Amino acid sequence: MTRRSNITLIGMPGAGKSTLGILLAKALAKDFVDTDVLIQQRQGCTLQAYQKAHGLEAFAQLEAEVVGALTLDNTVISTGGSVVYSREAMSRLAVHSVVVFIDVPLDVLQQRIHNMESRGIVQKPGQSFELLFQERWPLYEAAADIRIEADHHAMDAVLALMIDALSKNHQGTADV
Repeated sequence: MTRRSNITLIGMPGAGKSTLGILLAKALAKDFVDTDVLIQQRQGCTLQAYQKAHGLEAFAQLEAEVVGALTLDNTVISTGGSVVYSREAMSRLAVHSVVVFIDVPLDVLQQRIHNMESRGIVQKPGQSFELLFQERWPLYEAAADIRIEADHHAMDAVLALMIDALSKNHQGTADV
């Protein structure tokens, strides 16, 4: 990976990282990779099936390995929501990417996610989505070069905010 030639999207499940990643890659003429898809391809099963069979700790280790093995240039990288738990993975991404946190309010995420059990969300047994949000939000904020407040914006509006923030980021960091 070349220094900061990539853009890495982080955020909660349901934030739109995969959809926005594809749109951003197209708009900026970059490649696109979804780390959740890479994990599924490597294991030959869904994220949820892997977690059920091997547990959350094993999944976290696998995710860190997959992200750590990336050798990409000029690519938009959509990550799984739990990638922020791995300091090594986030450090590697930060060296080779501008890290963009797609910040979507809890109420919007709860409206978007209807398949909690089958989505492969990494959360402790009995942990509510609200507690997961509260646990992860400061990690996303700390890891991000840019924070996009996606709020109730349509995808095309969020894309425009990201492109604008990324262009401003060339002079420093941005927070929108």
